[in-house]
Amino acid sequence: MFEERSGEILVADDQQHILDAIELLLESEGFKVTSAKTPQDVMALLSRKSFDLLLTDMNFQQDTTSGKEGIDLVKSVREKDSLIPIVVMTAWASIELSVEAIRHGASDFIEKPWKNERLLSLIRNQLSFLDERKNNRRLSALASSEGSLEQLVFDSAPMQSVMTLIERTAKSDANILLTGESGVGKSLIANMVHRLSLRNDNPFVNVNMGALTDTLFASELFGHIKGAFTDAKATRIGRFEMAEGGTLFLDEIANIPKELQAKLLRVLESGEFEPIGASRTQKSDVRIVSASNVDFDEEVSKGAFRQDLLYRLNTITIHIPALRERPDDILPLTEHFMQMFKRKYRRDSVQLSLEASQALKRYQWPGNVRELSHCIERAVLVCAEDNILAQDLGLADSSEISGFEDMTLAQAEQTLIEKALTRFNGNVSKAAELLGLSRHALHRRMEKYTIKNTEEIES
Repeated sequence: MFEERSGEILVADDQQHILDAIELLLESEGFKVTSAKTPQDVMALLSRKSFDLLLTDMNFQQDTTSGKEGIDLVKSVREKDSLIPIVVMTAWASIELSVEAIRHGASDFIEKPWKNERLLSLIRNQLSFLDERKNNRRLSALASSEGSLEQLVFDSAPMQSVMTLIERTAKSDANILLTGESGVGKSLIANMVHRLSLRNDNPFVNVNMGALTDTLFASELFGHIKGAFTDAKATRIGRFEMAEGGTLFLDEIANIPKELQAKLLRVLESGEFEPIGASRTQKSDVRIVSASNVDFDEEVSKGAFRQDLLYRLNTITIHIPALRERPDDILPLTEHFMQMFKRKYRRDSVQLSLEASQALKRYQWPGNVRELSHCIERAVLVCAEDNILAQDLGLADSSEISGFEDMTLAQAEQTLIEKALTRFNGNVSKAAELLGLSRHALHRRMEKYTIKNTEEIES
């Protein structure tokens, strides 16, 4: 749930009593308010300082009801600032005028005379949305600096083929399904697809579908309005709305229960959704990138996953190979993680011994790149005399995890789960982190394979 916060609001209206009433209301709720009486004043103020939200009338002359001044102002503000929420208000409200304002960049609208509770809720909702968009841009900038194309480290031919396919398909608007074992880097690939796409100026929003309970599914994806159900104490926007114009990444997509798959399918087919408790349908313009480590042919054949939903998700399928299938990437990735964790822990002189390097190449990496990252981080921290030895890596005997080539995918998954639980003495949280799953998703798999964990440690 988004936390309510104060902010600095710019209010524009040609009538002083309107400005006074709004200022009194907003300041009583902890907001800072600056007033303007003309569009020219608004632009002048915006050129001097930043505001968290613009609340503006649509008409600034008493003899007009066309809304043209408001539309022109919305366009001018939006050209100057792509993020600031713009809420328009008018005593001559019409659906056509409101839609026109939103088409040119307004975020929402409210009619005069307004209800105080409705206005405050709308403003807080828009400020929450602004926080989310700023955070997405911050993460995108961080990803660009720390997770750029160069940071997807690889030397192997299989990963070169993956990169070629990504570069060829990212700029299309086709939905992409990423497949591969846990820990191979599907989240990083999804973010890369977004950064290479034509939607990269808009949000990249991640949803861990494996962590969603049945009761949270609709609220998390589609949002809800205040009072829609018992715990709906404030209006909340859903992930589809957060990702508007950008990319929605549905991680662990195969974990959606069958009865909820139809809800997602309807949105993907129609491009429309309704927040819980809302009376109006909202359009959705997002590109869907999804990811899973399951065998979808098997899931469809046994009736666990809808074939029609799969068709909507896998316009393009990109399979990321396991680390053991691309051993040429182990040492380049090791060097990358070494440099990263040496900087993080200020151990610039740490080096990798020959025996440690050989141990890394022999190991089968059931947890893939994620496990390698954890392994190197641990080694950088615990090694003595700035020299990483084989025992510093904390690797299991390779014989313990060999033989995957003779297993079905389900058998391999069960084995990985059992070994992860054993490695962490039954700690489900740590095992889930190693496997790239949520606790909820790991528990589902434990139930699926009837894995008992009597030594579970709650964290």
